[in-house]
Amino acid sequence: MKEPPLSSLRGFVTLQVSGPQVEGFINAVTGAGIIIWDVRPAGDGASLNLLLDDFYALRPLLKKTGCRMHVTGRHGLPFRLARLWKRKFFTAGLLLFGVGLLLLSSMVWSVRVEGNKLIASEDILEAARQQGVYPYQWIWRLDEPDKLSRQLTSKVPGLSWVGLERTGTSITIQVVEADRPEDKPLLSPRHLVSRTDAVVSEIYAEQGRPVVSRNTRVKKGDILISGALGDEEFTEFVVAKGEVKGLVWHEYNIEVPLKTTSSSYTGERKDRNYLVIGNWAVQLWGYGESGFDKSRILTEHDMLTWRSLQLPLGLMTEKELELQYTTATKEPEAAKQEGITRAKDDILARYGTDSVIKSQKILHEKKENGKVYMKVLFEVEERIAEELPIVNNRGE
Repeated sequence: MKEPPLSSLRGFVTLQVSGPQVEGFINAVTGAGIIIWDVRPAGDGASLNLLLDDFYALRPLLKKTGCRMHVTGRHGLPFRLARLWKRKFFTAGLLLFGVGLLLLSSMVWSVRVEGNKLIASEDILEAARQQGVYPYQWIWRLDEPDKLSRQLTSKVPGLSWVGLERTGTSITIQVVEADRPEDKPLLSPRHLVSRTDAVVSEIYAEQGRPVVSRNTRVKKGDILISGALGDEEFTEFVVAKGEVKGLVWHEYNIEVPLKTTSSSYTGERKDRNYLVIGNWAVQLWGYGESGFDKSRILTEHDMLTWRSLQLPLGLMTEKELELQYTTATKEPEAAKQEGITRAKDDILARYGTDSVIKSQKILHEKKENGKVYMKVLFEVEERIAEELPIVNNRGE
């Protein structure tokens, strides 16, 4: 017969039956409607499994067939509860420990504020307390993070955004303060000079006297817009303002491999959970090997905290993620275009996104040792002006 459902919860025993009519005993048991399973020969008799509820119904059948039985195994929840009851003080202590750990991990132990510079942390914490976010508060009593964020943003003047993040028993309130107009610093008189060798392509003087014009070749340090107005007898010094663009040449040595190897996650993972007590970690779940050829392990700690102190008690989770490696091969032309694109992105990052790449010229190109090597000259229109304070009042 098949094992009945919920046999582990109902409890069952393993019996060894011996005697002159073992086969007759088994037939009598099945004839009486008693469920038995896993029947197999054992010594001079047979071994079988039987539900605990049907155990006492075997006595008349044993007497009738002249057989004897011996209990060789006890399985299921009733027997486990009986063993725990014999050790009730240990069981009670384990239960209380589990309940205490559950209660401690269900309470907020610390609240901290990050991102504020002008607004006091105490003001933000007080507003959070009014919304129910404070130490020793039950986590399940907190509102949804989005709702709390909106309430705190409206409660504290000067905040443009508030985000709440809960990590274990700690809550971090991340804030972004609203922009305030900055006091403009008092500027001393200055020139605008060229920061590099270039050919001027565009010049606009908002304040000051332009010294160069379009298509003028300038060197690094040459004055573009002067902060000195007037002549040698009557000179007024001002803060030169304006915008000057010029054509600048940048030379790049580019190196791009033709083969690249990258890793990615397959989506398969195996978790291992540990109870952490001080420097000790006791594994609770996730036994066994993952069977992954390549993997990466990410560790997360969820430790209990008391105010600003971190307690040496908590949970640790190890996530083993399966990796797969793929190798891609590029054509030389594709590698060449990738290298040029990377160089252009670097130019825009260094000299401003409003820079314009006018032209490019490959000075040298070769393929060697699985890589493409190039030397490329770029002609770029970019801002070339920088400030130079006027240190004396008698000249430029």
